[in-house]
Amino acid sequence: MTESIRLNRIGTVFSGLSFPVSPSRVTSEYGDLTVRLADGSVTVGEVIQQSDSDRFTSSDDLELEFLNLLPRSAVGEPFQSDGDA
Repeated sequence: MTESIRLNRIGTVFSGLSFPVSPSRVTSEYGDLTVRLADGSVTVGEVIQQSDSDRFTSSDDLELEFLNLLPRSAVGEPFQSDGDA
């Protein structure tokens, strides 16, 4: 069974890596991890392969790049939130 998490937990996952880290290392560690979005799901590998970065210097750097690569619809309707529920 493939592990999955909610999008709002991705930073916690990425904080388990040693930085700096390359996109290929992120993919080898978490590439198969499914991230549940408002409009479906993606794997970490599917998202990270879109990145032009050659390395990430921190967990925050990686999380920001990950979030920036997602389509706007991934987080739901504008101005709507279900919080951390």
